[in-house]
Amino acid sequence: GGQETYLALLEDPKLLARTGLAEAKTLEGFLYPETYFFSRVERPRQILATMISQYRHTFTPELRARAEELGLSEYQVLTLASIVEREAQREDEMPRIAGVFINRLKKKMRLQSDPTVVYGLTEGASSLGRSLSHADLKRPTPYNTYIIDGLPPTPIVNPGQASIMAVLRPVETDEFYFVADGDGGHAFAKTLAEHNRNVARWRRIEKRKLQSQK
Repeated sequence: GGQETYLALLEDPKLLARTGLAEAKTLEGFLYPETYFFSRVERPRQILATMISQYRHTFTPELRARAEELGLSEYQVLTLASIVEREAQREDEMPRIAGVFINRLKKKMRLQSDPTVVYGLTEGASSLGRSLSHADLKRPTPYNTYIIDGLPPTPIVNPGQASIMAVLRPVETDEFYFVADGDGGHAFAKTLAEHNRNVARWRRIEKRKLQSQK
């Protein structure tokens, strides 16, 4: 009977208080992905509490000071890191992707990140089960960064250390755009014209892939 489910606990006030962040409305973002060793008898509440305290150890006062230098709150860092976590296929690209998003935030440009759109449409699932359509990008949700200004209201996934550090130590760049390059990485661009060429190249690669599957 009274087994509490993980889902029900994601908005539990006692657990949220452990994050130390008043603006956190859900535990999304704080469940630090690492290898944990639990016995079978531990309840979901204890397991989540352990994961939150591991996160608290990771986000040190030094990191909070670094976030302040960037003009970001700890929660904003977590939220942005969750987007970087979803966007980057490769860890070595994370600081560059973070640099692009930080540039966009500074210039008051919308983030236009597809994974945030998916999160809003699926209400938290990471997969839509199909490609995003133009109509999806126009559908208003609090997470659709093609429509909202700035960051979504909560993280969209639990970011690991690499994506958190990427946001706190981004590559200083004057790039504002990136698109997949077909090789598991991304093509970055400083101007919209250059980005549009990269997008066209990516579309050609995708088209060839589809044709070869037929």
